[in-house]
Amino acid sequence: MASEPEALIAWFKALPFALARIGLEAGPLSQWLYAGLKEAGFGVELLETRHVRDAFKSMPVKTDRKDAHRLALAPRRSLCIAQLMRLGWFRPVHCKSVSAQETRAVLTARKLVQGKLYDIEMSLRGILRGFGLKVGRVTKAGFASRIKELTEHHPALSAIAKALLAVHEVLLRELNGFEKQVRKHAKGDARVRLAMTAPGVGVIVGLTYVAAIE
Repeated sequence: MASEPEALIAWFKALPFALARIGLEAGPLSQWLYAGLKEAGFGVELLETRHVRDAFKSMPVKTDRKDAHRLALAPRRSLCIAQLMRLGWFRPVHCKSVSAQETRAVLTARKLVQGKLYDIEMSLRGILRGFGLKVGRVTKAGFASRIKELTEHHPALSAIAKALLAVHEVLLRELNGFEKQVRKHAKGDARVRLAMTAPGVGVIVGLTYVAAIE
């Protein structure tokens, strides 16, 4: 079933009646759909998933008829949400702006690359340690040179190191690119600069906090 904003907007506009408001349960696509429907002029509310579940559980069931109605709706989550919207038993969730989502995406990608770079370094250290070769303390810039130095007279280890260092080089380059990107972003955001005046708050923490709180 088509679920892109354009498809939903066309379907809603084709209905023979006006819509008071639309309830969207928070999920992977909800922010994308919310932005599209909001831009099209619809009244949209973003609902927190756990709150939807808990609110529906708290609906009073005092008669057999209501009990049967509740059981009939339970497997059909869309009808549950419609009922909550009609009754007003919901708390709207803030939908993050596109800029905040982009910032979080950059931070997530940076953290992923940073983690993989760390994995490569630890793997190389572990492999060489098994042969009595200790890397020791080295700078980021001197890591590759140290590995090459240790594996110089070990053909098998040298081949392994060459492959992993090639990956390491790419990851290091991309991580440096992300670092420049986040610093530039932080420098251009007055809110982040304000957060960074607090002791111990740097670029990453500042951007993460602002993107989360907006």
